[in-house]
Amino acid sequence: MGEIVEVPVEELDEKWMSFALTQAQTAAQADEVPVGALVVLDNQVVGLGRNCPIECSDPTGHAEIQAIRNACQHQQNYRLPGATLYITLEPCTMCLGAIIHSRIERIVFAATEPRAGAVVSAAALNFSAFNHSLKWTKGVLEDESAQMLKAFFRARRKIKQTGASNE
Repeated sequence: MGEIVEVPVEELDEKWMSFALTQAQTAAQADEVPVGALVVLDNQVVGLGRNCPIECSDPTGHAEIQAIRNACQHQQNYRLPGATLYITLEPCTMCLGAIIHSRIERIVFAATEPRAGAVVSAAALNFSAFNHSLKWTKGVLEDESAQMLKAFFRARRKIKQTGASNE
């Protein structure tokens, strides 16, 4: 049965995570929660994604889902064996399900998501029931991601407190 195994940071992880942070910044500029993702296969980006549930009127519009869809279309395959998914925030259960179904080999995430994270946080899944094993690494450019998220939600709270609207 499946398992989830923590693996050490690899040489190019910071490079790829910096690209994911660029996607997160694009999400923030669109007034979406700043989460970005990218799929790397054979040292090439094959899929990009950023949060867009509001813009797309789609509750599945998470960065991971967007990146996986993009990569699958690029590869003309619904499976992504050997791929690594870089995400600026620990994935939720929905996104982890998509990661498992797409057979991504490894995920690398920056910041943990204490309330909804499905890898190491409150909603951590029991992998023994799955037929896919997943490697994961956390904390790559964690401070940069956490600061972006904090700034976004600080600004959103300020808007809410002042009654201002950006609609």
